[in-house]
Amino acid sequence: MTDLPTFLAAHPDSILIDITGTQGSTPREAGAFMLVSPTTLWGTIGGGQFEFMAIRNAREMLAGTGGVPAMDIPLGPEIGQCCGGRTQLRFRRLTEAVKDELDARLAGEIERLPEIFLFGAGHVGRALAAALAPLPLSVTVVETRQEELANLPDETRTRLVPMPEALVKDIPGGGAVVILTHDHALDFLIAREALERTDLAYIGMIGSSTKRATFASWLSREGGGERGWMERLTLPIGGSAVRDKRPEVIAAMTAAEILTALAAYRLHSSS
Repeated sequence: MTDLPTFLAAHPDSILIDITGTQGSTPREAGAFMLVSPTTLWGTIGGGQFEFMAIRNAREMLAGTGGVPAMDIPLGPEIGQCCGGRTQLRFRRLTEAVKDELDARLAGEIERLPEIFLFGAGHVGRALAAALAPLPLSVTVVETRQEELANLPDETRTRLVPMPEALVKDIPGGGAVVILTHDHALDFLIAREALERTDLAYIGMIGSSTKRATFASWLSREGGGERGWMERLTLPIGGSAVRDKRPEVIAAMTAAEILTALAAYRLHSSS
């Protein structure tokens, strides 16, 4: 999808549709939004007949043929949807003030994105960076080898450092660490630093059951065995439900693991 600044530059005459409230089961949450121009769209408020009605209303406003500034839509059989809830919408033309508000909202959302650190940019590291790029996450790839930082998604931040394990302490709480380096000894050093912390949502390492046993043995010698560290380490990443070792498949399964862990962390933190 086109990034928002590009869309706004190309379609200055647009309508901002905000979800201002929801009740019951709905396809999107309050705060979700989309933009509607006379010819194209940016974002989504949930799809289906509900979204079609909103788009039609927005385009009537743009054309000066009607439209209303607010809608309260029941998501039931009468519009061909079965969610069962209700959604309230607000429609506003993109004035400079509305654009400024939207810019501030997006900046705040970016600041709150979970921080995902991928240590290693080999085949799986690059595939995982690509899988995570479209998601609402801030992704940083850490490497000791300059050449491996090429061919990453534009959204991905990179760090070239001689001692990757030293960066672990600076990862914001609630973030995730995925360890995918070319060196098992380096993997273990990074994992030890990550497991010293108790405020990370996910710590994962590429490998096998043999690597897990080797790391557990090394960790026990380092004094981490009795602290329950292995229970907090996902090794191997990607689970065992899909037995496919292609990097893109491992990346897809690991992305799902990370999202699940982040949701669980937020739920625990808010309780």
